This record gives sequence, structure tokens and C-alpha cells, in this order.
Amino acid sequence: MTPNPLETMMYDIGQLFLLPVLALIAILFLYAFWALGEFCIQAYLRYRHQPASGRGYALIAHARKHRLHDPEALDVAAHKLLEKARIATRVAPMLGLVATMIPMGPALRSLSDGNLGNVGMSLTIAFSAVILALIAASITFLVVGVRRRWLAEEMVWLNQQVLA
Repeated sequence: MTPNPLETMMYDIGQLFLLPVLALIAILFLYAFWALGEFCIQAYLRYRHQPASGRGYALIAHARKHRLHDPEALDVAAHKLLEKARIATRVAPMLGLVATMIPMGPALRSLSDGNLGNVGMSLTIAFSAVILALIAASITFLVVGVRRRWLAEEMVWLNQQVLA
């Protein structure tokens, strides 16, 4: 059975996205380790300094720099401080799934042609991409989870300072 032009066009368009998706996964993977490094430095600074110093306390430093006192403005600032890592946490697994599915078409085509070498290559790309994407998502999920608590603690501290 030969595919109709619409099916062929959809297949071809889908294949065009493989390299951009793999590039985005590589960028997210590198970003995850960057975020982990920043997180470790921030944890060390928080361990060594008190909130009043602002060192290692991102929201407190941001609030001082921009003279924020309103709880709603602080909440918006906290969300903004978490934004990149939260996006990475959500987007990386989706891109991993896309990077898994795109090579499956050529793998199935190669399987039907009896070309097992191409099947293996396509599956290697698919599973490697999803592994890197899930590692990136796991790292950024950890960072976001702890930073969310830290930011909540900083908001409480800032609100206590305003009331005092």
C-alpha cells in the first residue's frame, strides 16, 4: 500500500523536527546542570549567611534591589525567579517523547525493508534523547522543588520584617 500525499507530507514534516528537538534537549540538559550548579552555590551561601545579608537569598536580594514590599509583588517576583527552571521541568519530558517518536517512523520503515542496522540506529537516537530529557527534567524538578520552599521561607521572613 502506497501512502497518499498527505501522509507523505506529514511524515516529511515530522522528520524535519528531529534535529531542532535534539538540539533543544541538549540545551535543556546543559541548562539543568547549570541550574544544579547555581542551586549548590545558593545552598552553600544560605548555609553560611543569615537572611538579613541577602547572600544566597534570591527573593530578599531582589526585593531590596527593586524596593518591593507588597506581598503580591513578592509573589510575582518569586514566580519569575522560578520560571526558567519550571519551564525546563515541564518541557524536557515532552521534547523527550517527541524525540522518541520521530525516529520510530524510519525505524519501522527500515524494519519492513529488513535493514536492521538502520532500525538499531533510529532506536538508539530515540532512547538516548528521552534519557537525556528525563535526566534534565529530574534535575530541574529537584531544583524547583527546593527553591520553591526557599522562596516561601524568604517571603515569610520579608513579611515579618515589614510587620516588625
